[in-house]
Amino acid sequence: NGILGTAKEEPSMDKVSTIGIDIAKNVFQIHGIDDAGEIVVRRQLKRAQVLKFFAKLRACLVGIEACATSHYWARELSKLGHDVRLMPPRYVKPYVKRNKNDAADAEAICEAVQRPNMRFVPIKSPEQQSVLMLHRTRQLFIRQRTMLINAIRAHMAEFGIIAGVGRNGVEKLLEIIAKGEDNRISEPARECFIMLATQLELVKRQILQADRRVLAWHRANKTSKRLEAIPGVGPLIASALVANIPDPGVFRSGRDLSAWIGLVPKQNSTGGKDRLGSISKAGNRYLRQLLVVGALSVIKRAKQLGNTRHPWLVKLMERRSPKIAAIALANKIARIAWAMMVRNENYRTPLPMSD
Repeated sequence: NGILGTAKEEPSMDKVSTIGIDIAKNVFQIHGIDDAGEIVVRRQLKRAQVLKFFAKLRACLVGIEACATSHYWARELSKLGHDVRLMPPRYVKPYVKRNKNDAADAEAICEAVQRPNMRFVPIKSPEQQSVLMLHRTRQLFIRQRTMLINAIRAHMAEFGIIAGVGRNGVEKLLEIIAKGEDNRISEPARECFIMLATQLELVKRQILQADRRVLAWHRANKTSKRLEAIPGVGPLIASALVANIPDPGVFRSGRDLSAWIGLVPKQNSTGGKDRLGSISKAGNRYLRQLLVVGALSVIKRAKQLGNTRHPWLVKLMERRSPKIAAIALANKIARIAWAMMVRNENYRTPLPMSD
């Protein structure tokens, strides 16, 4: 039956104190131990059996890797009274002994969740996951828009029709397709161009709808509205920060948050010598991309106006490239956002430096 011991020893299930779950689509692997570290249960469960199994157990510590469907299962098991903790998969991997399989993964999760220095992922609410889904859907539409534009440009070029870069160039190509008067395009090719143009128009409308929904959610959320006051932060970035960081208190400082996003340099230090490199590709790529774009907009505006309220940014731009300055400013924005969320404060504009 998958439970260690004989059927007469099944009441020992009451001794389970910690459980590691390797979740999947249909078959879940369970690894449970008692307070002494002895294995009590090690078995597979079908998806429909998971909640029934945990409903019979006394409240215990449950570890799950933060992956697909993990937040859903964490919420459901928490309702049953269990202490559920999500962990990044890369932090669980060192505890896998050898020969990766579901049983070994569940055992590693059970071991990792007990470590005092383990870092956990806050459980997201359905509302936060809905907002993140809205952001990801919008991002998908933007990628599709780019693919369609590139396809139209490439196919047009095969017939000798070239347009300038940017939005105006695309509009010119779409105008040629709509008129259908260019003899260089054959009838079968024209039909394909019409399909591509129709799909592009649909994707554009869907992006606008997603933008409106993000803006509506942003205006209804107090924390998101407060973050918008930060220079370089708009409704898109503010709502993404709130949705991705359900509990800013899990980060000890703003630097921890910026490191989690991936806005700090990689280290290769040894022997007391600090060696810092470029930023890591790890972390939250979507938030990092948004913050860097927001920082670049602040730098661009500062160049146009000829001044900024960040004297340190001016000095940095004098000796480093705009992109490096943008990373530094994005790091600063992340720290400010963390302080505002943790302290529940409004943004305070820095005072100008006196001459």
